[in-house]
Amino acid sequence: MTHFVGGNQIELLRNGAEYFPALESAINGAAREIYLQAYIYQADSAGTRIGDALKHAAKRGVAVKVLLDGFGSKDLPKTFVLELEQAGVLVMFYRPKISPWTLKKRRLRRLHHKIATIDGIIGFVGGINIIDDFDIPNQAPNNVPPRIDYAVRIQGKLLLALVANVQKIWRRIAWIHLRQVDAAYVKITKSSTEPANLQSKMNEGVKAALVVRDNVLHRRDIEDAYMSAISQAKREIIIANAYFVPGRRFRLALIAAAKRGVRVRLLLQGRMEYFVMFATHAFYSEFLKNGIEIYEYRKSFMHSKVAVIDSVWATVGSSNIDPFSLLLAREANIVVEDNHFSKELQLDIESSIQEGAHRVDAKSWAQGNIIKRIASWIAYGFVRLLLGVIGQSTEK
Repeated sequence: MTHFVGGNQIELLRNGAEYFPALESAINGAAREIYLQAYIYQADSAGTRIGDALKHAAKRGVAVKVLLDGFGSKDLPKTFVLELEQAGVLVMFYRPKISPWTLKKRRLRRLHHKIATIDGIIGFVGGINIIDDFDIPNQAPNNVPPRIDYAVRIQGKLLLALVANVQKIWRRIAWIHLRQVDAAYVKITKSSTEPANLQSKMNEGVKAALVVRDNVLHRRDIEDAYMSAISQAKREIIIANAYFVPGRRFRLALIAAAKRGVRVRLLLQGRMEYFVMFATHAFYSEFLKNGIEIYEYRKSFMHSKVAVIDSVWATVGSSNIDPFSLLLAREANIVVEDNHFSKELQLDIESSIQEGAHRVDAKSWAQGNIIKRIASWIAYGFVRLLLGVIGQSTEK
């Protein structure tokens, strides 16, 4: 069950244009400790900007701890990592062994988080990697508009759960790497997460929850949070998700909502950058015939992992609605119950629909290219086969 905590300030950040300045400012103001977790870290303009801020923080005595995924950040130059370490930044990689010649259960169990915490006072959670907005798959720079993505800036009582989560993962990976764990890590207390100048604002803040997915105790927490909200929807569901290959339970929940009169809109990636994305098309016919509206974003690359239900419930995070996010990877989402925040996010999604999306017509899809529909089922079959080979395990 989603555990909501009151007394928070949650600020929506759109794309790297808003996220990186906010993150850089928080890093520059750090006094004690910084945790940064990312799936992809690129040594581009964004990565250099954040890297410089991390190095400056370490040089002034802040404990800076960076955890990157071994596959997502495999292209990060060793020289870049060495410069961080020489400045005093502690850098570790989650599952660094990524041999393409092996198909083991561990290969697809990735750290997909995009999280940062600063002094236990400010936190960031979302879908934005440390990568430039104009770094678009299979596109020349500046030939297309920036990618669409979201994160949130958090202050308030929810920081207790967020910091505890990042510290736990850091200590575990440090132990795996046989690196000495810093026993003097910052103890997050009520006083440290609620400075005096923010107390009154926090007491009037919004309700929010941190929902994570791992392979031990929280296997289905993110999916269950979605399912609970969808089952209670009365008016409208709007989901913007880059990699959308929902399981049967999720599909049936959306169809049931549509059948009881809830307006269901899906904003999906229209640019087929990766083969697995064709699997999304496998469900178009089923959704369209049940009245679910599908929009494909084609203006640029959409990396969003967000949803709004009844203009009250909203989520922003790293989790796609596909087997890799919902069954394999470590993920982190923030769920917010607040009318103002939810409406702000919904308006932004609707703006993307109006400015850069194409609505999929049910009749045209049914009469459309049969080869495309066959390819979608082949892609979906490949995904299911891969999951069957990888299997489920109790690996952490």
